[in-house]
Amino acid sequence: MPTDTIYGLVGSALSKNAVKRIYTIKGRSPKKPFIVLISSIGDLQLFGIKPDSFIKKVLSRIWPGGVSVILPCKNKKLFYLHRGTNSLAFRLPENKSLRGLLRKTGPLVAPSANPEGVLPAKNLTEAKNYFKNKVDFYAGDKNIKGLPSTLIKIKNKKIIILREGAVKINPTGFNN
Repeated sequence: MPTDTIYGLVGSALSKNAVKRIYTIKGRSPKKPFIVLISSIGDLQLFGIKPDSFIKKVLSRIWPGGVSVILPCKNKKLFYLHRGTNSLAFRLPENKSLRGLLRKTGPLVAPSANPEGVLPAKNLTEAKNYFKNKVDFYAGDKNIKGLPSTLIKIKNKKIIILREGAVKINPTGFNN
C-alpha cells in the first residue's frame, strides 16, 4: 500500500507473526529492523519509549512528515522488532488518511515494497510482480515516484542523518 513516501509492505508492528512473515516475504536480512508507522507521538508509549524534552522538540518540528527517527527501545519483548539493536525507527506520516488508518490498526511496520536489493515498487503492478500471491491484499492505485523517508538518529542531543530522503534536514537547526 502507499505510505506517505513510497509503497510499503505493511503489517501490525505488535504482531510477531506479521513481522516474521514480512521478513520472509521481503527476503530481508534479519539483522535490519523495519520502520514503524505511528498515528501520534503517544503511540511511542506502546514501545516503552518516553522521549525527553529535546527529542520531543525535534519530533514536534519534523512530524508529521517524511522523516523516520531512530529511538532507543530496549524492551526485550520487542526483540522481534528491534532485532537486538535496542532501537527502532518511527515515522508519523503526513498523510491524514494514513494516520486515520493507523489509529484503527495500531502501529504498522512499513518497509519498502520490494524484495531486498531491488528498487521499491512505484505502483501496484510492480508490487504484484514482486510478491504475487504472497501478500493478503494490495491497496492503492497511484504511481509514487517519491523518495524513501529521511532517516535520522538522535544521540547526545545531536541529529545524525543516516539517509537523505524525502525531507532535507539541517542537523544544527534544532539547537535553539
